[in-house]
Amino acid sequence: MTLVDTPTTTSGENEAGTQHPLANLTAAEFVTIRDIVTSSDDFTETTRFAYVGLDEPHKREVLAWQAGEGVLPERRARVMLLDMATGHSTDNIVSLDAGAVVSTAVLDGSAGQLPILVEEFDAVADIVAEDPRWVEALTRRGTTVEDVKVVPLSAGYYDFPEEEGRRILRVLAFRQDYPGDHVWAHPVDGLSAYVDTASRTITRLIDSADLAIPAESGNFDDPAVQGSPLTTLKPIVITQPEGPSFTVDGDVVSWANWKFQVGFDVREGLVLRQLSFTDAGEERPVIYRASINEMLVPYGDPSPVRFWQNYFDTGEYLFGRFTNSLALGCDCVGEIKYFDATMADETGNPFTIKNGICMHEEDFGTLWKHSDIYTGSNEVRRSRRLVISFFTTVGNYDYGFYWYLYLDGTIECEAKLTGILFTSAYPGLSASGEDYPYASEVAPGLGGPYHQHLFSARLDMMVDGLSNAVDEVEVGRVPVGPGNEHGNAFTKKTTRISTEAVSGRVADASVARSWNVVNTEKTNRMGRPTGYTLYPQDAPTLLADASSSIAARAEFATKHLFVTQYDPAEKYAAGDFVHQNPGGDGVSKYIADDASVDGEDIVLWHTFGPTHFPRPEDWPVMPVDYAKFTLKPYGFFGKNPALNVPAAVPHCSSGIASPDAAASDELGVADGDGVASADLGLSASGASASAAASSGGCGDNCTCGH
Repeated sequence: MTLVDTPTTTSGENEAGTQHPLANLTAAEFVTIRDIVTSSDDFTETTRFAYVGLDEPHKREVLAWQAGEGVLPERRARVMLLDMATGHSTDNIVSLDAGAVVSTAVLDGSAGQLPILVEEFDAVADIVAEDPRWVEALTRRGTTVEDVKVVPLSAGYYDFPEEEGRRILRVLAFRQDYPGDHVWAHPVDGLSAYVDTASRTITRLIDSADLAIPAESGNFDDPAVQGSPLTTLKPIVITQPEGPSFTVDGDVVSWANWKFQVGFDVREGLVLRQLSFTDAGEERPVIYRASINEMLVPYGDPSPVRFWQNYFDTGEYLFGRFTNSLALGCDCVGEIKYFDATMADETGNPFTIKNGICMHEEDFGTLWKHSDIYTGSNEVRRSRRLVISFFTTVGNYDYGFYWYLYLDGTIECEAKLTGILFTSAYPGLSASGEDYPYASEVAPGLGGPYHQHLFSARLDMMVDGLSNAVDEVEVGRVPVGPGNEHGNAFTKKTTRISTEAVSGRVADASVARSWNVVNTEKTNRMGRPTGYTLYPQDAPTLLADASSSIAARAEFATKHLFVTQYDPAEKYAAGDFVHQNPGGDGVSKYIADDASVDGEDIVLWHTFGPTHFPRPEDWPVMPVDYAKFTLKPYGFFGKNPALNVPAAVPHCSSGIASPDAAASDELGVADGDGVASADLGLSASGASASAAASSGGCGDNCTCGH
């Protein structure tokens, strides 16, 4: 297992040295942006950069430039600024070409606030410690300001009069028994403070119940808690003796028949742009832009100090800035290519998270196989996938987002959820002997409140071009009758989604519901539209009541799918300014004009994710949970596009020595996302598996992984 050292050009530059209009902002560009903004007369010593990102050109401008039919689009950045002393907030567009701020919009707070700054988080502990009500409440619970860690959290919107026009954080507390003690084991429950970060005051203190602080340690990294090490596992070694199959040019990746651009944004994290598949020499577009544009974590505990727990981890917290550096971790296997993630800090200065994005190949079992009883043909091919991933830690939870590309044209996005539960005190049985209805007891006296993780994938589709539509496909039951006398028949029902206002759809596994994105101008060799089908996981949408504040703020999460016409201003499912937004933005606003989505340039907004009733097994650190969706070609190709994958040449061996510890650290050796236990190369001649078997390869007793 090695790090791949691929020669790269400057980020996003082509062979002529021209920067691609979708290339990631560079450190030098962040410096230029900072200098332009700070030279303004309105910039003060207390002004902070809340967000800096690429202001992407209109899709048609980029495509025209790529086709040689248009000029290179202007290079611009979007910059959001917050004055920490006054709360003054602006949304600005900066032209790097012109070296100037070209537009400024002032926010009044009525339609949401700018994202929360780390500097605001850091200030909260001192703010609450200066309030005697907070100190007294801790004392009454047998703890002190010095022994407590405060957790500042996004406020949501509840129309409290004293919060109008103010930047509010809500605060919960956790006791830390000694340095290194994981605080999530000791929630100080029944107590919450609402804090105005600009005036540095508590606007409201909730002191509803004196609940016992759970005492048991949750230190998952303590050998005494871990127990005796498992000693029976043998090393798994993943090798690619000829190196990886992908090539990298700047941020453009080619692998098998796939080509795409790796992007990064401080709000969305990993972004994939311009995914295309080369078919019979033609580079055919599939998706123009794909990202996780929002992530909602709504909690179901209605207690006085927890009813407001609903977090938008991208829009409120900018979860891309918490991206993990994977250089010293164990997050990828095989021949690893890392991409750095560069962004601006809150003073506008660039900083880089080394190895923030990981890319590698994985063996994925059987691709296709058949042993024919009439001809004796015995063919099998190995599947593999390209994995592009990143991990971000948002407070207590760690989230990995993995995009998988397969040899047969399949695309998957998988979220991996791990880390530590956000805990509460568990109140125990009621007087009637019933369990608390809104949390699980995961350790003595420790609760894991019920909650959901609802991810929004923004899929800017481009299936064979810009003229796309969505057909809802599901099973149609056929009653017994003429033509179905024996009652065995069933069929496929297809319904075209015509406009934005009727595009809200819910998954239904009972009828195998899926959504087929078709090109309305292109057909396959059978004369039918070329398409890609979105297969959702059937899981609950937002469970909060339809009249709730969170339902108004997150309409996108009330359905599994919305479809809109492409608009470069429509970037985020919950709107641009999510923090303290009363609702009505995002998808709610995007579908209001009820534009046509039949034969148009369209965007899919897909909600997916688990509903979590925490288990004792999720404590003190949670084994990875998974949520995903799949996009598969449906009529996009005229036949199986993986027929030409050559047969694997088995290199079965045993007793492979694992790399020593020093080599593992140096090479980025990782743990088991991969499943291969043997080196399976591909025959240069494409020799069949049956031929390999006859020469001592894969026979009936093959143990090499086929």
